[in-house]
Amino acid sequence: MSTYPPDQVQELKQFCDKLKSFPEGGVTYFLMEGTNLPDGCSPAKCDVVFRPIDSGDGYMSRLYFDVVVKCPYARNWNVTNARLAERNWHAFSWKVNVTNFTLAQLVREHLSALVRTV
Repeated sequence: MSTYPPDQVQELKQFCDKLKSFPEGGVTYFLMEGTNLPDGCSPAKCDVVFRPIDSGDGYMSRLYFDVVVKCPYARNWNVTNARLAERNWHAFSWKVNVTNFTLAQLVREHLSALVRTV
């Protein structure tokens, strides 16, 4: 299981009300409860799970949402009901192909994709 610099983990708290990490399949995930979504999204806040590394699905990082978010631009919600931490999650197809981002920069990149044109 991967460990991350404490200052980078601490920085994730700016996005959500509550943060905790958990292991799943040898990978560290971050449950970010009450995450603020960009303006124009509905709901304005939801729970997300952040996976900062590739776990073999072809995505170097991934953000899972507890709901399918309505956003200004259509997204390909290609993951539905992924089971993590005893809950179902949804994810849209979005690849961040930068490897030197901090954890917060990765989350920001995934969240901003909700309101970006492709």
